[in-house]
Amino acid sequence: MLYQIYEAQRSLLEPFADMADAASKAYGNRHTLLGQLPMAQRVSAAYALFHRLGKDYEKPEFDIRKVDVDGVEVAIDERVEIDKPFCQLLRFKRFSDDPPTLDKLKEQPPVLIVAPLSGHYATLLRDTVRTMLEGHKVYITDWKNARMVPLSEGEFHLDDYVNYVQEFIRHVQGKYGNCHIISVCQPTVPTLAAVSLMASRGEKTPITMTMMGGPIDARKSPTTVNDLAVQRSYEWFENNVIYRVPPNYPGAGRRVYPGFLQHAGFIAMNPDRHASSHYDYFKDLIKGDQSSADTHRKFYDEYNAVLDMDADYYLETIKTVFQDYSLVNGTWDVRSPDGAVERVRPQDITTTAQMTVEGELDDISGSGQTKAAHALCTGVPRREGDHLEVKGAGHYGIFSGRRWRTVVYPQVKAFIARYHAEAAQRGEVTMPAPRQPAPAPVQQVAPAQRAAAEELGQLRLDDLETAVPDITVPSPAKRAAPRRGNGNGAAAVAKSAPKTAAKRTTKATTKAVSKAPSKRSNGARAS
Repeated sequence: MLYQIYEAQRSLLEPFADMADAASKAYGNRHTLLGQLPMAQRVSAAYALFHRLGKDYEKPEFDIRKVDVDGVEVAIDERVEIDKPFCQLLRFKRFSDDPPTLDKLKEQPPVLIVAPLSGHYATLLRDTVRTMLEGHKVYITDWKNARMVPLSEGEFHLDDYVNYVQEFIRHVQGKYGNCHIISVCQPTVPTLAAVSLMASRGEKTPITMTMMGGPIDARKSPTTVNDLAVQRSYEWFENNVIYRVPPNYPGAGRRVYPGFLQHAGFIAMNPDRHASSHYDYFKDLIKGDQSSADTHRKFYDEYNAVLDMDADYYLETIKTVFQDYSLVNGTWDVRSPDGAVERVRPQDITTTAQMTVEGELDDISGSGQTKAAHALCTGVPRREGDHLEVKGAGHYGIFSGRRWRTVVYPQVKAFIARYHAEAAQRGEVTMPAPRQPAPAPVQQVAPAQRAAAEELGQLRLDDLETAVPDITVPSPAKRAAPRRGNGNGAAAVAKSAPKTAAKRTTKATTKAVSKAPSKRSNGARAS
């Protein structure tokens, strides 16, 4: 019932939010009567803030149209590689008309980014994708809003998440021989499970696996998120946060954890910071600081856009990751698409290099939670630089913003490049064939000139690279001079010029042939 009440409230508020947006523009335009009133700028700012608080936030776009690769602008085409009921695999295809850049792009490592399914859309990793595109072929999981998935598509469980990741890995491996995988926040657990199951079956596993800010072992340095999951029972979550989708959506009747409840939880974690941020936005509008106001809009356009999660997936994640600690306790069983139940054994991973990244000030995945993956994967030897703690970075700082671009990405890039080069030497990845230079165009030579040249011995067949148009000798009737006094003298001269040139060329060619010894007549005599 709560979901229906929320939808009614949102529908009622939406027209007022639109009117507030129009009023904000009217008062903010100094060329209107309203814009010339006293306090008009403050009134405009107040309406703009009301519009931001009352509007409905839809799924944002990645909006990555181009990236810079070593000083060369490369075009980006976003396309769907695999479309599943609850997720689609996106590829960011890169294009360039610069041959050296194109060769460089083909040789760069393929990377599968597993985005979180924890309330926000995959576009939350926009900065991650944009930066990775500078040196990698990039794929990403784009999870769908559960309220948009019809009931006929069935339920979605944590096991399905793990199976999706395995399918996507195999898809990228099928194109390039192998790949690298990066998981951010929530998917670190199911991604580690997916690779573990592939290793246990003897399948080819990714070359490297980078895990960033995820709850591999949620017992270490517990945060507010961890405490909430422990303090409430499984039944409490099922009875208090699970609702059915209203009838005005394709997924009507599906049990979900609604996005608006998740958003309320996000705000409740730091209410003072969000209130201060909106007040600063109000002051920036009054001052006319559009740059700061745009920064606020971009952040909250993403932060306020949330999706519903299927109830089975959400509840199983709470129990498996935050209550039973099934991964670290070695008690996690996953059902494969064919119905087989398999035990998750991270110790079976032996050929996938691993790197973990944590933020010093992360208030969602505490210190040590992600690093715990190394203790579970005993089959992978510890190496120097396999763990990075980013000083001064919070949860979002390790995959977005300045610290991501200047601290985290360079080390992740070097980590991937090192093991990709080793895999290429072993022949485990498909390297593109070297680009062959286009052959020089060989143009046609006039038959009359070719015959004369061969007779005189002045040209060789393989030297005939310059083009000479074939010559058509005009008939005597067409060579007749135009009549004078018809007013078209200039046109007649222009028309006769190419014919005169052709005549001279033909005469010279004929003369050259007549001076040359006649091989044809000699042959006739021998016969």
